Order: sequence, then structure tokens, then C-alpha cells
Amino acid sequence: QVQLVESGGGLVQAGGSLRLSCAASGRTFKSYAMGWFRQAPGKEREFVASINWSGASTYYANSVKGRFTISRDNAKNTMYLRMNDLQPEDTAVYYCARSRTSDTSYAPYEYNSWGQGTQVTVSS
Repeated sequence: QVQLVESGGGLVQAGGSLRLSCAASGRTFKSYAMGWFRQAPGKEREFVASINWSGASTYYANSVKGRFTISRDNAKNTMYLRMNDLQPEDTAVYYCARSRTSDTSYAPYEYNSWGQGTQVTVSS
């Protein structure tokens, strides 16, 4: 069973930037697509971004397109989420997840391993 550990969250002012990291255990990281999801208080978990096994294909939620960049380093078993121009509505717990497949997906049911989450808070 893969273990996923997120880091890089914190408190930032509106317009600021953060980079989240997701470190994965095991030897199969490079075989699967990965994704970022987030959950704000009182709201359902929502898709943020996904990246395929090689990093050549990415997919974003409309709400973050142009501001967030997902990437991965298979040699380091690590995925990243660069978040620019953060806004208060981006405040949430951010989760990384590993897909069942090698292709990008926005559907939570396609992901079978989840991290514990990292808090991102954006002040206005």
C-alpha cells in the first residue's frame, strides 16, 4: 500500500504563492497518474488538478486553471502543486491522491490512495 505525505501548506495573503509537495513511498509511483483535491469547511471534496504517469498530460479544474501548476518528479517519487495568485476561496485542506490508472482523471473514485492533507489558508 502506497503512503502519501503532503507538505508545504500554510498561511498566505491574497495574491501570494505556495508550493505543495506530495511524497510517495514504494516503487510504483511512476506507473500511476496522480491528483490534487481540496476540501473547504462545510463543502465537499473537489478536484483541483491531475497529472498522468509521465507528467506529459495535465488537467485542471476551471477555478484554478492559469494559476496552479501540477508537476511530478518520478525520480524523487514526488508530485507538486505550484499555486500562484492565491485567493481566499482557495482556503481548504489539500489532499494528494494516487489514481488506479496511468491517465489523468477528475473523479475521486478513480483514486485509491490518499494523503492526510495539508492546510492552506489565504487571508484577504
